Amino acid sequence: MNKEVILTGLRSNDEFHLGNYLGAILPMVKLQQKHAGEYQLNMFIPDLHSFTTPIDHGTLYDQTHQNLKVFVAAGLDIDQPDTFIYRQSYIPAHSELTWILDCFTYLGELNRMTQFKDKAAKAGNDAEQITSDIERVKEMMLAGGTANVGLFNYPVLMAADILLYGAKYVPVGEDQRQHLEFTRDLAERFNKRFGEMFVLPATIKEQAKFVGTQEPVRIRSLRNPDRKMSKSIDDPAGTIMLSDKPEEAAKKIMTATTDNQAKVGSPDFESRPGIANLLQILKLLSPGSEANVSEMNYEDFKQLVAKNVSAFLSNLHAKLKAVDDRELMQKLEADELAMRQVAEATLLKVQKAVGLRPL
Repeated sequence: MNKEVILTGLRSNDEFHLGNYLGAILPMVKLQQKHAGEYQLNMFIPDLHSFTTPIDHGTLYDQTHQNLKVFVAAGLDIDQPDTFIYRQSYIPAHSELTWILDCFTYLGELNRMTQFKDKAAKAGNDAEQITSDIERVKEMMLAGGTANVGLFNYPVLMAADILLYGAKYVPVGEDQRQHLEFTRDLAERFNKRFGEMFVLPATIKEQAKFVGTQEPVRIRSLRNPDRKMSKSIDDPAGTIMLSDKPEEAAKKIMTATTDNQAKVGSPDFESRPGIANLLQILKLLSPGSEANVSEMNYEDFKQLVAKNVSAFLSNLHAKLKAVDDRELMQKLEADELAMRQVAEATLLKVQKAVGLRPL
C-alpha cells in the first residue's frame, strides 16, 4: 500500500434517495473508475457518525449492508485491488485516536466550526445550500431532542478517519472544507510536538484542483424545488427513494412543481427551479436525451423524465437483486482486516509518542 490515498464515505443510517444516488454515489463510483490503479481508494462507511442525529438503531446494521449493495449496483468494482471498503466501527483505532486527538484540540476550534453557518445565512443562501450540520440540528429539533456532544465533536472523529490512513485527498462538499482545514491544523500541531506522526491532507486549493471545478449535483425536492431532496424532511411526494416502485416514482415526477411557462426552454435554478431540477435529473440519468426538449410542453417533458426515472429504478432493482451478498461480505471483511492493520500501525506510533506504549 504505497500509493497516495483518496478517502471518501457516505453515512448509511438512512435509505438512499435519488439525490444521494446522483449527487454522491455516482461521483464516488466515477472516482474509482477514473483513478483505478493510480491511487488507493478508501471508501468507508462512517457508521459511528450516524449517532450524531436521531436514527433507528434497530435498522442501522442492515441498512449499512443494503446501502453497500447500492454502491455495487451503481458500478463500484469490488474486485479492484486498490479499492478498500470498510465499516468505521469495525476498526477500533478510529475511536481511540479520536480521544487522543480530542485532548490536543482546543475548545475554541470546535466552537468556530459554526461560523460557516452564519456566513451561509447572511449570504441569503436558500435551504438546499444550507450545510448538512444545520439540517442535522433541525432534524433533532423536530424530533424533540437537543444537539448531542457527538455532533459538536464529530470534526475530531473525521480527522481521525483521515489521519489514520495518511489520506492525501478527501473529496468533500463546501460545508466540510472547514473540517478538512481543522484536520490539517490538528495534524500540524501534533507533528510539531511529537515528530512526523501524520501525513497532512492536501490543502483546500490542492483538493479543489484534484477533484476539478465541476459544480456539485444538488437534486431538489419535486414538490418544493427551493429545497434539496431529503428523506429527513417530511416530503414523501417530493423525494424519490431508491426503493420506490417505478410507477410510484413516475407519479411523483408527473405531479412535480414547475411554473406557468408554456415550454421547457432553457430553465435556470434561480427563476425556474422546478423545471430546471427535472431537466437536471434527465441529463444525469440519460445524457443526451435532453438535447431536444426545449420546445416540449410540460406534460410531454414530464412524461419523458418519468419514463427515464422508471427505467433507471427498474434497472437498479434488477442489479441490486444480482449482487452476491456472500461475495460482498467476503470483500468487506478482508478489507477491514487490511485497514485495521494500517490503522493500528498509525495508532501505535501515536500511542508511543504520547507515552501510552513503550518506545
